[in-house]
Parts: sequence; structure tokens; C-alpha cells
Amino acid sequence: METNQNQENQQRQSEFFQQQQYQQPYYQYMPTDNLSTFATLHLVKGILTILFSLFFLLYMFVGTALTFGSMNNDPDLPFHPGSIFIVIGAVGFVITVTIGILTLLAGKYMKERRNYNFIFAISIINCITGILGILLGVFTILDLNKPHVKAQFEPGYDPQNPFGQNA
Repeated sequence: METNQNQENQQRQSEFFQQQQYQQPYYQYMPTDNLSTFATLHLVKGILTILFSLFFLLYMFVGTALTFGSMNNDPDLPFHPGSIFIVIGAVGFVITVTIGILTLLAGKYMKERRNYNFIFAISIINCITGILGILLGVFTILDLNKPHVKAQFEPGYDPQNPFGQNA
């Protein structure tokens, strides 16, 4: 009889602990994220990308110097070689400035915890822009995929009550 009661008590306790397990939040601690760090790094990367675009302006200047400089114009050439420099410089300048501005916007949105999909897309685009972009893009994507980070981008998220519990 006594063993029967002990078994019933143990069963009730295990059921109670199982119920308690699902009522408590998944995290027993405040989950951390690196979004503020990544936001700052996106701002730095955006500024560096815009500064890198100055290289393409120099490239365009060299093309302009080749085009209008005092070179003897060979009539056998179907085009002037300086034109290639100007076109490549202009296209490169537009692309790098665009990526730089979009990266700056992603950093701004990350600080404000809005436009999750935009930040995710820019992180993917950053993966094609060199080693700094690869590192920043991959680690940002990893951090954005965490459930508690996704929740921060949802409307109505309360940072004072991250688990949505009634106090």
C-alpha cells in the first residue's frame, strides 16, 4: 500500500514538473544577442565601402586623362582606351556607393529593430564584398536566425518584458 502511494506521488510530481517545464519560458536567462555590435559594424562597413568608392573616382579620372590628354589619336582604334576606364569607374562607383548606403541603412534599421528582411538581404549581399563583408554577413545571418532575435523585430515587442509574461 505504501509503495503504491509512493508511486502515485512520484507520478504526480513528474507530471507537475512536466507541466511546469512547458509553462516556463524556454530561456532561464535573458538571451543575449549581438545586434548592437553588428549594427555598429554595419555602419563601419558602410563607411569603408563608400570610402572605397573613391578608388573608382580615381579610375574615372585616369580614364578622363587618357581620353583628353595629349596622346596622339590613332585613327586605327575603333574606340579610345580611356573610355573603358571611364565606364568601368562609373559602374564601379555606382555599385560601391549603393552597397555602402544600403549597408548604412541596414545598420540603422538594426539599431531600431525594424525591417528584418531588408537587414537579412543586405547581410547576404555583404557576403560578396570581400572578407570583411563575408564575416559580417555570415555572423549577422546567424544572429538574425535566433528565435529571440526574430521576436525583437515583431510589432508589439516589449523589451522590458521579452518573454511576454504577465508580471
